[in-house]
Amino acid sequence: MALDFVAGCLGGWAGIVVGHPFDTVKVRLQTQVSKRYAGTINCFTQIVKHETVFGLYKGMLSPMAGVGLINAIIFGVQGNLSRLLEPGLSSQCIAGGVAGAVQSIVCCPMELAKTLVQVQSTSKPLYHGSIDCLKKVYEKNGVTGLYKGMTITLTREIPSFALYFGTFEIFCNAMTPEGDGAGCIGPLGLLLAGGLSGISSWFFTYPIDVVKSRFQADGEGKNRRYQSILDCVKKTYKSGGLHAFSQGLSATILRAFPTNAATLATVTVTLRLARDRKKQAEFA
Repeated sequence: MALDFVAGCLGGWAGIVVGHPFDTVKVRLQTQVSKRYAGTINCFTQIVKHETVFGLYKGMLSPMAGVGLINAIIFGVQGNLSRLLEPGLSSQCIAGGVAGAVQSIVCCPMELAKTLVQVQSTSKPLYHGSIDCLKKVYEKNGVTGLYKGMTITLTREIPSFALYFGTFEIFCNAMTPEGDGAGCIGPLGLLLAGGLSGISSWFFTYPIDVVKSRFQADGEGKNRRYQSILDCVKKTYKSGGLHAFSQGLSATILRAFPTNAATLATVTVTLRLARDRKKQAEFA
């Protein structure tokens, strides 16, 4: 159904505007090696102090350019596939996992560009924005370069979106008297369910995201620190133990609630309004 794709696009834009500053902080904390930032608040304040508030929105062009397509894929695939399966929690999880895998085709290069722009030197920037980054990576390493980290992206996205849509179903059902789900829940309930779903999804897959960010931000040739994803896992653990896999988690949780509250509420309300209008037209 085309409506799922349109609603996903609108929801994605809403989520990006709300959550990108938190994402910048998350990536900076995940990829730091010299302990430049003492924590989430310190990272926020240092970025604003040295780079102005616009520093928090570095790399936003890439997700804004791709988020329409990415979220159209996610909600389009998930919505259409879940309707083909028998209604229930398992269908939401399966459809979500498949949607996560499909959207990784677009997500991987977009997140690669976003990460490289976010962590580059401010005094001597190599990339003048996300599009310039994608162009230079392609010119140097071809399509293979654009899909650096695709394996770890898939490893994160499949369980992440299975949890995302599964927990949204659980929270919406818990907030309605008859367990009617998102179709009958009010705006505040949608925001709460969406925010909690985002937190749940990120909390359980966050260690994978740390590895992905470090692997994609890694240099090349003599500047390369990680020889493989497994090597990245080993060296990340060696550098900071289990705590290293949770660096930036608080910034991510702070970002997850408003971002996903905005995204899922926008998608659900858009679909609801469109379907109500269709029903009114049929009875007119």
